[in-house]
Amino acid sequence: MSPDPSSPDPSTEPTPPSGTAPGTASGPASGTAPGPASGSRAIELLRSIAYGRLSVSMRALPFVTPARHIVANDRVLLRLHRGYGYHRACDGNVVAYGADNIGHGTEDIWSVQFTGTARSVDPEPRELALFGRMPRSADSDPFEPAYLHVEPRFITVHDLSGVPLRHSGRTV
Repeated sequence: MSPDPSSPDPSTEPTPPSGTAPGTASGPASGTAPGPASGSRAIELLRSIAYGRLSVSMRALPFVTPARHIVANDRVLLRLHRGYGYHRACDGNVVAYGADNIGHGTEDIWSVQFTGTARSVDPEPRELALFGRMPRSADSDPFEPAYLHVEPRFITVHDLSGVPLRHSGRTV
């Protein structure tokens, strides 16, 4: 019996990141199985912090840039500087976005990372209001915004508890 041509060949299916179930919108979260709860937790954590790091490959080289994010109607929107041109490399391509609370003076650290396809968008006025004030400049040039919507495909949440706080002064 010959294989059904409409069925994908499992050997050519992309392999999800370790610990993430294929076809789910969520990955592991604090030792829980993948599922909607970890995606919801990731969205709530993202709501609590303003900036993260966007990563994509450009001309076969990886790059990471800071980006402002908002969550509106469980939609993740990013604002980055148009002058870098990174939004063009992201539009229509798979990107990774990560945010965390490192450096916020707590011994309980979390990190959210998700991957998904980015699309250039024009935010609605209420979404623009959620972004708040724009930076004045980026690398001494006037800040010009570019906006991306990322549909999270694979989400990972990690927690570290009891992280020693860094004390001011030198380390030896």
